[in-house]
Amino acid sequence: MSDASFAPLQIVEVQRRVGAELDRIGPVIDELGARFAAAGEELALVGGPVRDAMLGRLQSDLDFTTSARPEVTERLLKGWAEATWDMGRAFGTIGCRKGEWDIEITTYRSESYDPDSRKPEVNFGDTLVGDLGRRDFTVNAMAVSVPGRQFEDPYGGLVDLAHRTLRTPGTPEMSFSDDPLRMMRAARFAAQLGFTPAPEVVTAMTEMAARIEIISAERVRDELVKLVCAPYPRLGLTLLVETGLADHVLPELPALALERDEHHSHKDVYEHTLTVLEQTIDLEHRLGEGPDFVARFAALMHDVGKPRTRRFEAGGVVTFHHHDVVGAKLTRKRMKALRFSNDEIDAVSKLVELHLRFHGYGSGEWTDSAVRRYVRDAGDQVERLHILTRADCTTRNKRKAERLRRTYDSLEERIARLSEAEELASIRPDLDGTRIMEILGIGPSRVVGEAYAFLLELRMDEGPQTPEAAEAALRAWWAQRESEQA
Repeated sequence: MSDASFAPLQIVEVQRRVGAELDRIGPVIDELGARFAAAGEELALVGGPVRDAMLGRLQSDLDFTTSARPEVTERLLKGWAEATWDMGRAFGTIGCRKGEWDIEITTYRSESYDPDSRKPEVNFGDTLVGDLGRRDFTVNAMAVSVPGRQFEDPYGGLVDLAHRTLRTPGTPEMSFSDDPLRMMRAARFAAQLGFTPAPEVVTAMTEMAARIEIISAERVRDELVKLVCAPYPRLGLTLLVETGLADHVLPELPALALERDEHHSHKDVYEHTLTVLEQTIDLEHRLGEGPDFVARFAALMHDVGKPRTRRFEAGGVVTFHHHDVVGAKLTRKRMKALRFSNDEIDAVSKLVELHLRFHGYGSGEWTDSAVRRYVRDAGDQVERLHILTRADCTTRNKRKAERLRRTYDSLEERIARLSEAEELASIRPDLDGTRIMEILGIGPSRVVGEAYAFLLELRMDEGPQTPEAAEAALRAWWAQRESEQA
């Protein structure tokens, strides 16, 4: 991430970009604007799409605001849009699709929070300026009225965007009182755009951090996912920690800043964690296109068990024995509180629990049996585990780093060879349950499960068996079991 990424923009260049982007979407916005104008209604492209057009990164989602009430908007879209939906009607929003564009049109509005409520109160407004004034940040409080393409910027968003600054249209205290989630959005925009919150915004976030607790876990989770999956998550996470917001939404993260790692390196565990996250991002191309939340969040949580397991030993040595197991439990608990799906919880927790397993490999002493167990335990997370394990090396000792890299290369090569020969990812016993019952002359019961587990362990220890060898081993196990119970 170079310093040039966050250099101030030239306003003339910003204006050129937005002009070019508006020309690109002109047929859609002008047609739509003309329909509303003919009905005596106002319509303006607003918020994120205007900001992104100025940054030269306009996506296919277009947001509009209008004087029209939802039922009028719905009527004006009829015969023009290819499809419409009204899931957001309670908030004044009607959605539609036109060609490649997904469009949402929302009636001018204002919204505020009761101090003890988790849900906003929505009131329709009457003016564009009033609607822009209720938005989170000035860079999102710009609009382009259509069809005339008149630029509207009553709160100085263009200048703030040029300076890459996050500022609120009104006082930040009032803005964050109306919707406390905006404090997390500030951190998310820092992570997504590389913008810096104004000092008064940071002050208000710090003083009002506890107010985030009135926001539902689902909304907090969604902002956290967007932040973690952004191009510069360190910026957003650092802001959450420094303002105290993380104490309320992800307390395991700031807790790491209190710990020194077991090697007494120059970095505390918090800084180590952020570095592991960034190194995970550098490696996630191995998983395909786009950011991978599971891999990134596992990197963020992999050492959260250290505060609970810190022990001081003779000679000033600090240890964190079993922090992998403790960390997996803490991760599962936090993700449940944030209402993540069971699949996401299982995946991230598994990676946290297994992130130290590689270090038992030494310089390659593992047997094929140990390699099989490593792959079996990782299951469908094995590729993410490769990434996390590699990213977890943050030593400045180049010789040590190179040795760890070569050792993990060796492990991956062994996994690849065994996988090609044995299909490790779907490893199973050489006899299924039906065949086990036929050989032993028994019906469905707990004993079948015991026999299955025995054959799986045999498969792990010795590799694939012929049907005859597997049957012989099963019969020997059964005879021993019968004699022990006689």
